[in-house]
Amino acid sequence: MKQIIEVLRLKYEAKLSHERIARACGLSKGVVGKYVSLARVQGISWPLPEGTDEARLEALLFPAKTPPTRFAEPDYFQIHQELKRKGVTLQLLWAEYVEAHGDKAYRYSQFCLRYRQWSARQRRSMRQVHRAGEKLFIDYCGPTVAVVDRNSGEIRTAQIFVAVLGASSYTYAEATWSQSLPDWIASHQRALRFIGGVPELLVPDNLRAAVTKADRYVPKLNETYAELAAHYQTAVLPARPYKPKDKAKAEAAVLLVERWILARLRHRTFFSLAELNAAIAELLPALNERPFQGQTESRSSLFEAIDRPALRPLPAEPYVYAEWLKAKPGIDYHIEVEKRLYSVPHALVGQTLDVRLTDRTVEVMHKGQRVASHPRHGRGRFSTLTEHMPKSHQAHREWSPGRFLNWARDIGPCTLEVIQGQLKDRPHPEHGYRACLGLLHLSRRYSKPRLEQACARALAIHSASYQSIASILKQGLDRQPLDGDGELSDLPRHANVRGAGYYH
Repeated sequence: MKQIIEVLRLKYEAKLSHERIARACGLSKGVVGKYVSLARVQGISWPLPEGTDEARLEALLFPAKTPPTRFAEPDYFQIHQELKRKGVTLQLLWAEYVEAHGDKAYRYSQFCLRYRQWSARQRRSMRQVHRAGEKLFIDYCGPTVAVVDRNSGEIRTAQIFVAVLGASSYTYAEATWSQSLPDWIASHQRALRFIGGVPELLVPDNLRAAVTKADRYVPKLNETYAELAAHYQTAVLPARPYKPKDKAKAEAAVLLVERWILARLRHRTFFSLAELNAAIAELLPALNERPFQGQTESRSSLFEAIDRPALRPLPAEPYVYAEWLKAKPGIDYHIEVEKRLYSVPHALVGQTLDVRLTDRTVEVMHKGQRVASHPRHGRGRFSTLTEHMPKSHQAHREWSPGRFLNWARDIGPCTLEVIQGQLKDRPHPEHGYRACLGLLHLSRRYSKPRLEQACARALAIHSASYQSIASILKQGLDRQPLDGDGELSDLPRHANVRGAGYYH
């Protein structure tokens, strides 16, 4: 405006030509002529009327252009909401606008320009375009709510979980005792049941229950949370650390819950978590059905129109809560979980395995494949499956003292006595299993009657060991008769037999 004032002064006060004015002000002759003509058309002369400043002069020379009254103004808020639907574009909305208003409709370029100008004037949070059924933002309120124990008077604080859909801002809230993993997972399940479907993405903050290692580019999810997402066939996209604008929807929803729910409950005393959640549930409909400022639409109406049709259906089976941990089996092919030992295939000894703990089972995973499953709360400290043992251990496990005694009893009393001695004269019965198995092998090689006779001879000579019995059978001595005292009868004469008289 200062240049225009200088042009008018030089024109009417200094009486200079347009060429000299242009040179003095650094303008072209055409621009000088345009300014002079505008002033003449608006009846502005020199000196300027009293009280005319730069703003007033600009308004006189360049009056604001008002759009022709014959054009129908689009409903920009409705356009903004419709753009959240999948596949909806400004081109499509303009075509529908033209069909409704005919000759009174703006051209496409003006339609887009005016919408963008309107959108730029809205709150910053509305500049994010959230697609229908795309994102569920999740966070906790900062303030907590006191819950008083009726009996002891102890006061516990409850955390307030908040989830909000991006497109419609449909909001869910509930109270839990903590922000720990079990409460975090259970709150997600209830939130998804509340909205009646599954969004494409879950957008949480970087709390420990959701993210075990926060990273701007590749955050590491908690394995239980990742399993929940897989069960519901959705994905988790944590907000970047220290970037609250990534979850501006959640921040706004938390503020609304604090103002429209927690503030209204501030004078009430709650004696149980269920009582607090019942009070929150009573106030949730009012929050969701409250119209947006300056609009007739509410969160509930937008949810029914935009988000609900785009949500995926809930899975038929509910998610079973499970925690994950790492374990490495020892040389006895067992892993230790909560002071109990569970077997795994012996070939996995020394490898790091994933362990999935549910309320009832312990599942062991190797490279994504389940390799073992045990009852979580079984009897005893050990839970061992036979198929996990090496072949040699399996054969050993199949035998027991009772089984060996029954087998020996079927052969004969002498064999039974030998077996009893093998099991008895050891620090532990299992130490005699090898000898018993050896005797069993002899019965198959030489027959049961011969083994019984060999055991009788071994007992008679007080040498009831496996080696002695095997030698008797090999030499055929079991077929030699015994005298009444258990000694050998009438040995054959031989030159090498010296006799009792040889010794003196």
